[in-house]
Amino acid sequence: MTENSPLQLHESVVLPEWIDYNGHMNVAFYVLAFDQATDAFLDHIGLDHGYKKQANCTTFVVDMNVSYIGEVLEGDPLRFTTQLINSDGKRLHYFHRMYHAGKGFLAATNELMTVHINLETRRVAPIRDDILARIDTIRDRHATLPFPEKAGRLIGIRSKTAAT
Repeated sequence: MTENSPLQLHESVVLPEWIDYNGHMNVAFYVLAFDQATDAFLDHIGLDHGYKKQANCTTFVVDMNVSYIGEVLEGDPLRFTTQLINSDGKRLHYFHRMYHAGKGFLAATNELMTVHINLETRRVAPIRDDILARIDTIRDRHATLPFPEKAGRLIGIRSKTAAT
C-alpha cells in the first residue's frame, strides 16, 4: 500500500459493550471506533502524545459527520481507511471509512475537520513545519483520489413540493 491510496492504519473488533438493544453496534461506539482511527492517523503524521507533551499542542475536532451504511454486530472485525481531503497550516479535513474486515462491505463513514490548538492559549496555532511537510505529502498524494461520495453533505428533509 502506498500513500496514493487511503491510509490503512487501524483495525478493531465490535466489543460486547458496544452492542445496543437492537443487537447491533450503538451509534456512540461508531464515533469511538472512528476516534481510535483518528488517533492512529494523528500518530502516523506526528501529532501524537509525545508531540502534545513537547509542543503543548494538540488537535480539536470542530465539525464531524457520520454516515451509517451497513450493520455490524458483536465480534465483527473492522478495518478503517483514512483519506486526507485537504489541509493548511492549521487545519486538517479528513475522511474515514469503516469496513467489515471479514465480509468487505462499507459499514460507515466519518468526515472530520480538526484544528491545531496551542494548549496554553487554547487558540488555533500553526502546525510545526516538519509535521506540516508530512501532512502536505499525504495531502498531495491523496489529491489524486476521488472525492469521497459521503463527504461535504448537508443533512435535511427535502420538500417534495420544492421539486415541482
